[in-house]
Amino acid sequence: MSKRYTAIVKIKNKPDGTAHCLKYRFDNLLNFTKFLDKKWSEWKWYNVYANVGINKGKQLANFTKFNKPKVKYV
Repeated sequence: MSKRYTAIVKIKNKPDGTAHCLKYRFDNLLNFTKFLDKKWSEWKWYNVYANVGINKGKQLANFTKFNKPKVKYV
């Protein structure tokens, strides 16, 4: 079964000044944010996109280290 969300996460800037970004697929915003805090403590922001249904590919939300999600789902 497909994951509910896709996220593009900015981790940090590379030495040459370009952004180091990663792509993840997940179902739960709160668990995903905890994962980022543990694995990539220097993450800056992430954009959340629908990965299933009629809105697939549409941006649903964005979060930062100081504006974290408060609920599991958008």
